Amino acid sequence: MHLRATKKYNGDVSISDSIGCDREGNSITLEDKLADDSEDLPNIVDLKIQVKFLYDRLRDSLNEREREIVEMRYGLKNGKEVTQREIGEMLNISRSYVSRIEKKALEKLYGEFKKSEDAVKCPQYC
Repeated sequence: MHLRATKKYNGDVSISDSIGCDREGNSITLEDKLADDSEDLPNIVDLKIQVKFLYDRLRDSLNEREREIVEMRYGLKNGKEVTQREIGEMLNISRSYVSRIEKKALEKLYGEFKKSEDAVKCPQYC
């Protein structure tokens, strides 16, 4: 009984201890929270890594105009996708020229992703 009474004083924490209450007033434990998020966690982490890699490649492998067009076209800056015609009007160039720049930029990005994929397969040689 003494050990149970002094449990809170020795700093031991269990994942089944209450960490708060939900909106209905039910007790929430760390175990409950981990169980809810654990299935999605690997996917979330993988997606964040891929997004960071994409933005790094945009910055490192594309010139300013290519990066600007890809960011506008796919809504990478503000979440709003813009058509090639609209981009052409904004940059005062033709829609077909926007299309060529976009295609060239996407080919560069594809090459970067392909290189990284090959490096993962054979890290001792790459």
